[in-house]
Amino acid sequence: MKKPNKYLLILLGMVVVYTLMEYFRPKTINWDATYRNTDTQPLGSKAMFELLPALVKQPAVTNVRKPIYNQLTEETLPANSNYLFVQGDFDIDDLDQTKLLAWVKRGNTAFISAYSFPDTLEKVLHFRAPLSPFSLADSTLRTNFVNPALRTPNGYNVRHDDGRNYLQVTQPNSPIRVLARNARQQAIFLRIPYGKGTFFIHNLPLAFTNYYALDSATTTQATGALSYLPARPTYWDEYQKQGRFSAEEQSLLRYVLKQPALTWGYYILVWSLLLYAIFAGKRTQRIIPVAEPLKNTTLDFVQTVGRVYFQQGNHDNVARKQIRYFLARLRERYALDTSTLDNELTDTLTRKSGVDAQVVAQLVLILNQANRAIGLNEADLITINAAIEKFQAAAGGGATVRRALTTYY
Repeated sequence: MKKPNKYLLILLGMVVVYTLMEYFRPKTINWDATYRNTDTQPLGSKAMFELLPALVKQPAVTNVRKPIYNQLTEETLPANSNYLFVQGDFDIDDLDQTKLLAWVKRGNTAFISAYSFPDTLEKVLHFRAPLSPFSLADSTLRTNFVNPALRTPNGYNVRHDDGRNYLQVTQPNSPIRVLARNARQQAIFLRIPYGKGTFFIHNLPLAFTNYYALDSATTTQATGALSYLPARPTYWDEYQKQGRFSAEEQSLLRYVLKQPALTWGYYILVWSLLLYAIFAGKRTQRIIPVAEPLKNTTLDFVQTVGRVYFQQGNHDNVARKQIRYFLARLRERYALDTSTLDNELTDTLTRKSGVDAQVVAQLVLILNQANRAIGLNEADLITINAAIEKFQAAAGGGATVRRALTTYY
């Protein structure tokens, strides 16, 4: 059985140890504003989501994980209900906005708390959400309700907000009602009638986060704003903050990538395995043998055959084979009929090969004599070979096989 690679085991051990250390390390407080109803960090909104059913006198609040258009089209909502949005930026497209306006117009209520809103929605509802200059930034700026029943002597301070955000009503003598202002008397909470329904536009979403919802000094700021909602079935939007998939629908990888410690462990493992494949794999791979090209063994074969004939001393056989081979070459190269070695063949071969007529005539004569001879000896073989070589040299054609045979004779 092959032993596991020790370097790979060390690498996996380091990744596991690092992941466990990161996972169990005391967590630092995360002050990022997520507004998610599943987050328990200071600027999440889990506490407000859990307190909301009592404020709207409902057994539960429905968590929405679909775009506005899909929710209002695919789901059958009660005739009169509330739709809440608490987030940093209220960013919806034209389809969502058109569907939301039509839904509110029929007599429903939309509560939107955000720092920024689509320009198209602001134009329809006749309000703006500008920012004061940086010179007016003030994290101690207090806000308070206009309604005396909700107003407190000292107001409310959201110290994680820089105090630059506020709302403006753009239509004079409109039915829009200001429900809360900051210390500069700028509106931060509006009630906007629309058709048979109502929009509540709130410009301080941090007031609904865990830190301020659970602080006794600021908790009534959130509950007071939500007390304007009628006691109806209520829907809380999480699609714009968490997307479509709930925790139960998320894949294992999606969960890993949401946990900082697991995310770093995952990335380290992937990169480590990649580096291992590049470097360790190169060290341990088998040497690939060099494939030598096939050699031309024709000359070796001819030399071997020549040695056999030489050792046997069968000069007659060798001479006749050489003649047959030579005549076959003539037929192939010059398209001649070599069945009869006569004057006609001599003339044709002389003309086609360009060799001197005397050389060709002598060659044909020697071949004729050899064919008529009963037996050929070593001297005859040498004479035949010399005549063929002389013709080949004059004709400009090398003959490897013939040279090999000549080596031994």
